[in-house]
Amino acid sequence: MIRLAASGLALSRGNRAILRGIDVAATGGEFIAVIGPNGAGKSTLLAALAGLARPDAGEVLLDGAPLASIAPRNLARRRAWLPQNARCEWPLSVERMVALGLAPLGREDPARVAAMLADCDLTPLRHQAVTTLSGGELARAMLARALVADPQLVVVDEPLAGLDPRHAWDAARRLRDLAVEQGRLVIATIHDLNIALRRATRIWALRDGQLLADGPPQAVLSGALLGELFGMSAELRGSGAAAWVEFAP
Repeated sequence: MIRLAASGLALSRGNRAILRGIDVAATGGEFIAVIGPNGAGKSTLLAALAGLARPDAGEVLLDGAPLASIAPRNLARRRAWLPQNARCEWPLSVERMVALGLAPLGREDPARVAAMLADCDLTPLRHQAVTTLSGGELARAMLARALVADPQLVVVDEPLAGLDPRHAWDAARRLRDLAVEQGRLVIATIHDLNIALRRATRIWALRDGQLLADGPPQAVLSGALLGELFGMSAELRGSGAAAWVEFAP
């Protein structure tokens, strides 16, 4: 089972510390939602865990090996990365763009591409140019491309941004299934706290580049922590599958 660990992770840009001594570890079967206010360091943390941002201090290990020691092609076969606001400037068809996600495997798999198109509700758009898609349609297509190669580690930055409620819940369900049902490790930044509460198996809460909390959603999402994170009154209402986060007006 895949294992990812970071110790003493620190990263600065200019005179600003973005990450401050982050220590985390995760294994396959977990869907981790990374939450926190704007500027907390969430995107930078994900980029470092994906091997795309070199920390100033600390290290990231994948199955005990430093990410920096893993050949880029080998890492790409095991890890999917979807950045925030991913774009495509070429008028490729949706089908072709999703198929590009298989490039690290060095083979084509039309059946796998077709299945991913169907799973992401993209089959009617398969021949449409990606440059003509709406923001939400493009977000779904980019997620399909990230997942088509069936990676062991999935690192996605705001994968639900721009999606309507139905597709946001579907995408979160798909990410949870990858982890819980298929044993993958999924790490995603999520701003919708109720989706994080219902779908994630674990939450990392960041503020000012520091990890404030790490644990099961209903244990982490207390009114006290939410107030510390977002500077406003909030409460966790209900319990179990019926729990929800409510912010004061």
